Amino acid sequence: MDQNRVINVVGLGLMVAVVAGLIYGAFDQPELFAQYMIIGIANGGLIALIALGYTLVYGIVELINFAHGEVFMMGAYFALTVVATTTVTTDSSWFAIGGAAFLALLGAMVFSAGINWGIDRVAYRRLRHAPRLAPLIAAIGFSFILQQFAIYWKGSNPLSPPALIPTEYRTYNILEEWFKLETSIRVRPLDLAVVLVTVPLLLLLQRFVQRTRTGKAMRATAQDRDAAALMGINVNRAISIAFIIGGALAGAAGMIALYYINSARPGMGFRYGLYAFTAAVVGGVGNLNGAVIGGFVIGIAWSLSDGFAKGYFSGWGAQWTPALIFGLLVVTMVFRPSGLLGETTSEKL
Repeated sequence: MDQNRVINVVGLGLMVAVVAGLIYGAFDQPELFAQYMIIGIANGGLIALIALGYTLVYGIVELINFAHGEVFMMGAYFALTVVATTTVTTDSSWFAIGGAAFLALLGAMVFSAGINWGIDRVAYRRLRHAPRLAPLIAAIGFSFILQQFAIYWKGSNPLSPPALIPTEYRTYNILEEWFKLETSIRVRPLDLAVVLVTVPLLLLLQRFVQRTRTGKAMRATAQDRDAAALMGINVNRAISIAFIIGGALAGAAGMIALYYINSARPGMGFRYGLYAFTAAVVGGVGNLNGAVIGGFVIGIAWSLSDGFAKGYFSGWGAQWTPALIFGLLVVTMVFRPSGLLGETTSEKL
């Protein structure tokens, strides 16, 4: 048996063991398993929104924008400012709450999109033909600049947003109604809000890239910049639009995360940004569908590791979650170097 076959057999065995463990946990503690799956799906939606920004930019200019996590963080800070300015709380009318949430979401998207566009305009565009290490270092530099700006703007301590979206859990007997199991699950309005915001944004992005003229120009630029320029496509404009869209998605994720984790802090972009980059690589960097799938894989793994695994492994806790997530990354790179969907399409976008 050659080395590649041994590796494939080992990988298949690991996958079977993981799936078998999940199935056992689902039947052993269905209520707890469903609870953490809901949290994982919500986390996965957030990570997917951020990961799409990574994969959009990489698909066109092959640049890992390590400042993207801080763009997400700045969106959370701007949303915090907007909500505080409106003075709307949970005691206000539903119309006022919805209006404040929409303004905060839209403002965060515009603000983060402007930051991402500005970074490209100031640095990345000037480094288009420089060695690849130069824009990478510039991206790391901008991440520190944005962190320091956030500290100057709001201070270094974590900030909690004004009460706007109800945070209490509500109990639903979905498992009893659907699967005849005498148990129930608890869902927060925040969990539903994450899905209701994330899914439409993901679908709109897919439609934009696949159906619009600008989206086709972006895909052509991703395939071959020189050929696209010869065909009359404004390459710089296509790249700028990718940065704007990626920043807007990061801003939306920042607004959602602000209320989902109930805090904003200068370092929040590092963890989410790193997990989002991992999701983009696991799904197939440069592939939009892959970024979404990778985001949900990382989000569910994060949730199950933080909570559900404690009941089965002595000494297991949240401190092992980064090891698990990056272990998934290593395993994926060993068995699928191009990512889960890296070879399923000939297009990068």
